[in-house]
Amino acid sequence: MIAFRSVLFNTLFYLNLIVQMIVMTPAYFLLPRKKAYGIAKNWVRSNHWLFETIVGTTFEIEGLENIPKGGYIFAPKHQSFWDAYALLPWLDDPFYILKRELTWIPLFGWYLKKQRMVPVDRSARGKVMAAVMQRTKAEMNSGRQLIIYPEGTRRPPGATPEYKYGIARLYRDLQVPVVPVVMHPGLFWPRRKFIRYPGHFKVRILPAIEPGMDPDAFLAHLVEVMETASDRLLVETAAANPNLPLPPTAERRLAELKAHAA
Repeated sequence: MIAFRSVLFNTLFYLNLIVQMIVMTPAYFLLPRKKAYGIAKNWVRSNHWLFETIVGTTFEIEGLENIPKGGYIFAPKHQSFWDAYALLPWLDDPFYILKRELTWIPLFGWYLKKQRMVPVDRSARGKVMAAVMQRTKAEMNSGRQLIIYPEGTRRPPGATPEYKYGIARLYRDLQVPVVPVVMHPGLFWPRRKFIRYPGHFKVRILPAIEPGMDPDAFLAHLVEVMETASDRLLVETAAANPNLPLPPTAERRLAELKAHAA
């Protein structure tokens, strides 16, 4: 039954993306940029409905009061495709720094350009990266929120953390608060797998880290805060979903935490 629901959900998920992108294209490109963002956010909400209705997976968000006004860096854990889009409805006007190849995709790339996402050539150096930072500062100064994943890529739940220094550079150069976010959607939407598991999980938004710290000290603090909160949430999520099959990384981390607490 889980396999059938997973296939059905995946089919409808991508069909929903294609159909909405085609049907809503005229309105999207005629509306002012920020109002057009509402179309993408409604697509996200429809996916949450599909995930709950077909797979039986629900979630809740804690700590919305920790989100500041205006521009800030939103720094979530990254475990699956779910967290690449799922929180957009709760952010005012977010943007990403993303690989430029995504903007070359017909229609989808046009959507990205409309929202002034910041493309980057990952092999570039020097003047190109300076231009990327200049564009990022311009978007941030207009009150937008930069979504950046501190570990750079998807990591399975419970895996040894691998934080990149890039977020410390952004923190130093942009001089805005950083909002850490922990969650474990990868337990229900595993990366590189078609299977989707039913259950319930939490997204926990932590207090913002204000600008002004030394970049090295900031990164050390960010890692400590996020990993402590992530471990705590992993224990809670596993306990709340006793029938959920856990990946080896999560089982290993839970065993380590249990041994440490003993």
